[in-house]
Amino acid sequence: MKVVIVGPGAIGLLLAGLLARAKEDVWLLDHDPQRCARLAKGGFRIEGLTAAKVASAQITVDPKEVADADLWFICVKSYDTKNVIKPIASAFAPKAFVCTLQNGLGNVELLVENFGPSRVLAGATNMGATLLSESSVRHAGEGETVIGRLDGAVGVELKDLRDLFQRSKLTLKLSRDIRSVIWSKLIINVGINALAALTRSKNGRLIEADGSAKVMREAVAEAVKVARRKRIKLLYDDALAKTESVCEATSDNVASMLQDVLAKKRTEIDFLNGAIVRQGESLGIKTPVNELLTHLVKAVEAGYAYQVH
Repeated sequence: MKVVIVGPGAIGLLLAGLLARAKEDVWLLDHDPQRCARLAKGGFRIEGLTAAKVASAQITVDPKEVADADLWFICVKSYDTKNVIKPIASAFAPKAFVCTLQNGLGNVELLVENFGPSRVLAGATNMGATLLSESSVRHAGEGETVIGRLDGAVGVELKDLRDLFQRSKLTLKLSRDIRSVIWSKLIINVGINALAALTRSKNGRLIEADGSAKVMREAVAEAVKVARRKRIKLLYDDALAKTESVCEATSDNVASMLQDVLAKKRTEIDFLNGAIVRQGESLGIKTPVNELLTHLVKAVEAGYAYQVH
């Protein structure tokens, strides 16, 4: 199987390095020629839960160089999904599949619009990854990856993908209700990411401090109310308990939104807490805590150049 991972960020590099253990044809697709050249020459380092090593993967900035790929993993930030669709579409083979492992809502719909529902896979991963530099990633948390088709079918492409993960010593589960998986992951992210970014705390600290624990509880409760109104069946009975258990399991992890804030980059707040606010508005449900968290993270983004040190 020929696999292309779009976006050499934290999850992109970790996934490329781990899948390469199966001796498969794994590629990274980058938009930055200079970074691409550096990664092609020196490879990248994985450390943390995975024994420290320098990994290598074939990398290119030209989608046409990998036009015979069987599967494209979209691992860019959610706000960049629109930007990567056009170049991928120009090199997309008739029998290829595209799979999003991104955070938040909206990515699946964009992919379906451009590639058709029969070619789109969607999923969520609980692997923790922290980007230490452009060529170094920390494997910060173990966790399964869940992938499925929107129509609930389990085709040969999903079984092949499960085999690939098994050969790479990774856990992959197949789902017949991937929307529930995406929403279940969304609600956990709603409870963790914005709080981590605002308090600059690792995941474990969020449930130790009374203030952040209380805000987490209220943000998660609002998100669950929206999901229930949409008749989304979550993968867990107690959303707050699940979110807290994720914080414990990834206690030393630096949440992706905190990584963005520390690097003074744009965050995915609009696709996480902001998505809950928009969904709530469309249903007539008030989500004041998620709305406040969204505004505060945006205020942090807008103030990068003016922060007091």
